[in-house]
Amino acid sequence: MKKIIIALLLGVTMVSVGQEKVLLRLNYEKGDTYEMNMKMSQNMGATMSMNTNMIMLQDVKSVSGDEYEIDSKITKIVMNMSQGGMQMSYDSSKKEEELDQTGKMMKAQMGPMLQAVITTKGNNLGKVLETTVVPNVPGASDLTQQSSSVIYPENEVSVGDTWTMNKDNKGMKFNFVYKVKEITLKNVLLDISGTVEGMATGSITGSMNLDKKSGLPLTSKINMAMKVQGQDLKTNVDMTMVKK
Repeated sequence: MKKIIIALLLGVTMVSVGQEKVLLRLNYEKGDTYEMNMKMSQNMGATMSMNTNMIMLQDVKSVSGDEYEIDSKITKIVMNMSQGGMQMSYDSSKKEEELDQTGKMMKAQMGPMLQAVITTKGNNLGKVLETTVVPNVPGASDLTQQSSSVIYPENEVSVGDTWTMNKDNKGMKFNFVYKVKEITLKNVLLDISGTVEGMATGSITGSMNLDKKSGLPLTSKINMAMKVQGQDLKTNVDMTMVKK
C-alpha cells in the first residue's frame, strides 16, 4: 500500500509539473544593463558570404507600467565578407593603421553607427512601439531590428502550447511559430519554426532559452534556408544576452 501511495504522489507531481503555466513578460528594472552579442552568417554559395559579429550594450532608462525605454549602443562590429572573389574585412576594435584599404572604407561607413544611441520604447510583451536614433545614422535601426526578439502571447502558456509572430522587412515576410518545449525551475525553452515569403521564400528553424523571471531571451538560434532570385541563401543568427 505504501508503494502505491508513493507512486500516486509521484504521478500527481509529474502531472502538475507538466501542466505548469507561465505568463511570459519582459520584466525590466530601471538601471539594469545588458550586453547582447549577435553572430550572423550569410552564405550564397560561391557568390557571396558574410559573417558579422555585433556587441551592443542596452541600458534600461525607465519602466512605467507595462512600458519601458532602453538606450542601446553598438560597442563592437566585426565583419568579414567575400563577394565575387574579393575579400573584405572590418574590425571596429582595430586602429585605422591596422586596417587594409577595404577595412578603412568600411570604417567610414560603419564608424558613425558606433556613435549612435538607439532609443527603443516598447511594452512588456516585447512589442516595439517607437525607435529613434541620435544622431540619425542610416542603417543603425536596421541592426536593432535584426537583433529584436520575440513578441509574447497575451495568455499563459504551458508545454506544447504555440503562438505566432509575423515580421515584415525589406520586401520579405517572416512568419514565426514558437512552441513551448520545456519549462524548468528557471527557464522556458522554445522551439522555433516558420516560413519566409515575398522577395525570398524559405523555411525557419531554431530554438530559444528564456529566463523565467525576467522574460529575457538568454540565448537564441535562428536558421533560415531561403531562395532569392533563384539562388540559395542560408542565414544563421545566434544571440546571447547577459546582465552586466
